[in-house]
Amino acid sequence: MEKTAQMIAEPVIAVLILIGAIISALSAFGLIRLPDVYLRSHAATKSATLGVLCVLLGGFLYFMFFEGLISAKLLLGIVFVFITAPVAGHLIERAAYMSGVPMWQKSIRDDLKLAIAEERKSKPQAEKSQA
Repeated sequence: MEKTAQMIAEPVIAVLILIGAIISALSAFGLIRLPDVYLRSHAATKSATLGVLCVLLGGFLYFMFFEGLISAKLLLGIVFVFITAPVAGHLIERAAYMSGVPMWQKSIRDDLKLAIAEERKSKPQAEKSQA
């Protein structure tokens, strides 16, 4: 039964690592080609996170099926990347927006501008109600 599991796991692991490498390469291409910091940050965080997670998951499955080890380091790496990369990307984008980095001239929507305007409008009302 162990041999059957290894035969099934081998192509799954290979596909995961291949998909992860392709997604990571596309992410690197996006970092070079995209026009502004917001789109570049999106490419860096979303697709690179997925690519790295696929590679780490493939490595985890390899060690589990072929070496008989459950690697806590790989599991922690998966959790760490999954949690921190999107949050870091969001914070970088928000800091860039708040410091006045312009959006690409062909950008159509600016949802954060509306949210900030609403927040600033409701702030004085909240201060008045507390007084």
